[in-house]
Amino acid sequence: MRRAGRAWLLAGGGLGLCAGFVALLLVGTYAAAAGFLGGAGSARTGTVALAKGAVPAMYQGLVQRWGNLCPALNPALLAAQLYQESGWSPRAVSPVGAQGIAQFMPGTWASHGVDGDGDGDKDVWDPADAIPSAATYDCALAGYVKDVPGDPVSNMLAAYNAGAYRVIQYKGVPPYEETRNYVRIIRSLERSFARPVGRVQPSQQAAGAIHYAQGKLGTPYLWGGTGTAAQNGRFDCSGLTQAAYLSVGIELPRVANDQYNAGPHPSREELLPGDLVFFSDDLTNSRAIRHVGIYVGGGYMIDAPRTGAVIRFDRIDTPDYFGATRVTKDGAAALPTDLPGTPA
Repeated sequence: MRRAGRAWLLAGGGLGLCAGFVALLLVGTYAAAAGFLGGAGSARTGTVALAKGAVPAMYQGLVQRWGNLCPALNPALLAAQLYQESGWSPRAVSPVGAQGIAQFMPGTWASHGVDGDGDGDKDVWDPADAIPSAATYDCALAGYVKDVPGDPVSNMLAAYNAGAYRVIQYKGVPPYEETRNYVRIIRSLERSFARPVGRVQPSQQAAGAIHYAQGKLGTPYLWGGTGTAAQNGRFDCSGLTQAAYLSVGIELPRVANDQYNAGPHPSREELLPGDLVFFSDDLTNSRAIRHVGIYVGGGYMIDAPRTGAVIRFDRIDTPDYFGATRVTKDGAAALPTDLPGTPA
């Protein structure tokens, strides 16, 4: 969507100066990708906290509370399942008839639905019932497979996909491609929904993504633009970030608020060139994100701001700054491709 109030940063020969500035930043980015910055990864210990804004505010309390229902579950894992299933839509219906924010089939809901809010009914369309039911179902599955060798969380997720009997039969995650993909996807998304503990590892693809975006400086903005020949190589903001990372072999979703979940979330103080930076009028909800750019260092990003403007450098320190994502190949590959959304 359009991003108002951005000051024009470059004029005349300033473009070459800033291009040189970015070239210097790229050296630092390559060094970071090689591990010269040091620091630990995003391994988690103790209680798992949710990343800022990753879960919509209206559901955050439910996810935090029920995500701690049993040892095999945590709030980020529960959030990853809900997002993958429905994109936080409480009225979602799948082609095979799964219903609600947690996508329960009617038969499974009849057996495992709970009255989470204590109002006397079990309503699959009410997140106050469906989210507790999802957590309860996960923990029941974890109980069924608790004696199976291997990682208990992966076994629980495999049971969710293939059934507890198959996990018991194969003494771990069954050799089904669909099940193994499901476990991989949810574990990858879990890292996106968890608040990082320690330094987030640098991206190895960041320099290439910046190089691509830098080559588009001065290109006129186009709403819905993805850089095709028919569009004369023009972009909107998420079209630019999608194309920049596709140039280094990472396929991001089309919509900015889905791109937010393509990896872990460094703090403002830990930003590195190549991080995606996001902006929103609702700083509690990643689904309300309306703008994205590629951070280049020094408090600036390359972005496609709005109709009538061109791809340019802009400051990121504005009141609507939401947060950042350090894109990973696994994180991007885990994102669902069929969630509703509007290009931005």
